[in-house]
Amino acid sequence: MPIGSQELIRDINSRLILTQLINNGPMSRAALSKNLGLTKATISAIVQELIDKYLITELGSDNTSRGRKPILLSFNPYCGHSISIDLEYEKLTLMTCYLNGEQSQIHHYNNNRSDSEIVSYLISIIQEQLDILPSTPYGIVGICIGIHGVVSQNQITFAPYSPYCGIDFSTLLEKHFSASVYLENEANLSIIGEKAFCYHYPNMVGISIHSGIGLGLIINHELFSGFNGNAGEFGHTIVEVDGKPCPCGNLGCFEQYTSERSLLLDFTEKKHLPTASIEMLIEAYRTQDPIAIEIIQSFIKYMAIGINNILNVLNPNVIVINCALTTEFPLLLEQISALLKNRMHNFCHLVPSKLQGTSVLIGGVCICTKHFLGLQDLDFKINFSHEILKE
Repeated sequence: MPIGSQELIRDINSRLILTQLINNGPMSRAALSKNLGLTKATISAIVQELIDKYLITELGSDNTSRGRKPILLSFNPYCGHSISIDLEYEKLTLMTCYLNGEQSQIHHYNNNRSDSEIVSYLISIIQEQLDILPSTPYGIVGICIGIHGVVSQNQITFAPYSPYCGIDFSTLLEKHFSASVYLENEANLSIIGEKAFCYHYPNMVGISIHSGIGLGLIINHELFSGFNGNAGEFGHTIVEVDGKPCPCGNLGCFEQYTSERSLLLDFTEKKHLPTASIEMLIEAYRTQDPIAIEIIQSFIKYMAIGINNILNVLNPNVIVINCALTTEFPLLLEQISALLKNRMHNFCHLVPSKLQGTSVLIGGVCICTKHFLGLQDLDFKINFSHEILKE
């Protein structure tokens, strides 16, 4: 067999072993051999290589009632760090962690940096965190930036509420840090994180509600972003003919009736306030303010319209809703669900985001880990907490 073919097969088998250990937890060499259909000699040789590369580690012996106790093997997430950033114009959030999201620290920063300032600012805050991270064999394996807009070929092509469209973040940051930099739509990252850590279904839709509306699509276990990254721009589908104007150029877009930005604009106008936050709207709804109730009822109505359309077009296993309102008031999901008359609703469930405000960051960790290890589908079976730091 040609050497190239041998190396390819060995590489494929290495990835199979890593996938088994990540997705199914610690197991012995014998269990790997049985599960993957590879000879014990092949398993032993590849395992030793992965141990030498610090990618897997030996744990204690497995409990067994007879015979020699096998040594358990485990993926070693502590061989490197990931940096994940949720980049918005008004604020940004940065997370550092190991390759499976463990021992993460989350830092919140005010932003409002212009297009000429943002790269140098990112360099400064990333470097600040690099200086205090503990040493690992591989250091930083990747930096992922969540973009509130369309991303194609690692470039921002459309960002209606941000001045950063056209900035070559990946090239500039890779040159400075000598680490791979990945740009991805924030809704895509959100559903990647939910799938890897919370809901492991083959077909999933994630709706992220913030300044706009993002939609992430998982089809047959893989992210679907379309020909040029525009798949999932569901916030710009029409739910009201000749409705409110949208920055995309259309009238009556979904996000003009359901996004946090649109709800808060409506709230400030009707309450005659100079400005308002999502916390103010939440508190007003909690105290049964009539205007807040009117706004939330409109939100429920248009969410049901949008989700009915999603059910017709995509027919997913689950739809994950990531929204401050539904997180604070879980009964809103039931009210939205009650308005769904589509027959496919019987086979698809609305579920709340379990990662909530960290979903974009955790999705970024998954992107970095997948690229570093060359893997496709991750199913981390861990619970983790974050130390949240404000800057």
